[in-house]
Amino acid sequence: MREALFYTKTGQGKVRCLLCPNACIIEEGKSGDCRVRMNVDGGLMAKGYGNISAIAMDPIEKKPLYHFYPGSNILSVGGLWCNLKCSFCQNWHIAHNKAETHYISPEDLVTLAKERNSVGIAFTYNEPIINYEYILDVSTLAREHNLEIVLVTNGYVLPKPLGELLPYIDAMNIDVKGFTDQYYREICGGSLLPVKKTVELAAGHCHVELTTLVVGGVNDGIKEMEGLFKWIMEIDPDIPLHLSRYFPNYQMDLPPTPRETMTALKALGDRYLNHVYLGNMLESDNNTYCHNCGNTLIDRGYYRAHVVGITREGRCGNCGETLRRIVGDWGR
Repeated sequence: MREALFYTKTGQGKVRCLLCPNACIIEEGKSGDCRVRMNVDGGLMAKGYGNISAIAMDPIEKKPLYHFYPGSNILSVGGLWCNLKCSFCQNWHIAHNKAETHYISPEDLVTLAKERNSVGIAFTYNEPIINYEYILDVSTLAREHNLEIVLVTNGYVLPKPLGELLPYIDAMNIDVKGFTDQYYREICGGSLLPVKKTVELAAGHCHVELTTLVVGGVNDGIKEMEGLFKWIMEIDPDIPLHLSRYFPNYQMDLPPTPRETMTALKALGDRYLNHVYLGNMLESDNNTYCHNCGNTLIDRGYYRAHVVGITREGRCGNCGETLRRIVGDWGR
C-alpha cells in the first residue's frame, strides 16, 4: 500500500479522490466506489497496489488488439474491482467479487515479462486505471527495458491523471459500452462523456482500439450505433472497432445478441470505418485488409495471427499504401 495520487483533503478527515469521474468523497477508514482507494488517517492510500488476482501469457489479439504487434504474446495481469457497475460484466468474479490476490512488485513483474519473452505487459481483466500508481511505476520501469505497456480499460478516468499517464502507455483498448448517456447511467453506473474524452485524448498519444459489447434490443439501435461510427470516423476512420456479441453474464440474463444483428451492424460500420471486427463470433472473417486495395495484410484464426501482406517498411505489399494505426516490428 502506498499513498495515492490525485486527491484533496476536504476537512473533517475526509478526502475527495480526483482519479475518475466518480469523484468519491471518502470518510476515514472507508474506500471509494472502486474499493481500492482508501482513506487512511486522512490521506488517500492505494491499498490495491501490486495485488494481482490473475496473470497469464495471452495472445495480444485476446485483448483485443488486432493492429498492435499482431501474432505476439503479452504478459497480462489483473487486480480486483472496478469503478463502474456494468450489469453484464464479463469478468465479474474479480471486478465485483472478492478473490485471492498475491503481491508482485514492479521489478518482479518486469523481470517476469522479460523472462517469458513477452512483447510487454497488459493491465487487463478488471479495470486497471483504479490501480493507477502501480501502473505508473511498472510502466516507468518497463520503459527502461523496451517493453510495451497496454491498458484494457473502460476509459472512466479524468483528463489530468490520464494525460500524465499517457507518455508511458503504448496501446489501449477502450470499452465504449454504448453511445447514449442513458445507457451508461442505467446499465453501467457512469456517464458517456468522460469515456469519449478519454478516447479523443488517447488517440492522439498512443495506439487505440475500441470495443463495444452489443446487447440486442438495448444498445444496438441503428441511430445509436451510427452515431458511434460517425464519432469514431471524425477522430480517425483507421481506429479499429471490435463489435463484441453479448452473451448472458453476471446480472444480465437477456438472450444472446442475434448473429444477424452483429453482421448488419458490421456492414453499417464498414460504411464509416476502415476496420470493423466481430468478437464472440469465431467463424467471422476477422482478417485485416488494406483499405486501399483489399489485399490481405494479417490472416487470423481464433486468437492467432500471421502477417502476410505488410512490407518491412510498414506498407501494403500489394499497392504500397502506408498503413496507419497498424503497429509492429516489421523488420524482424
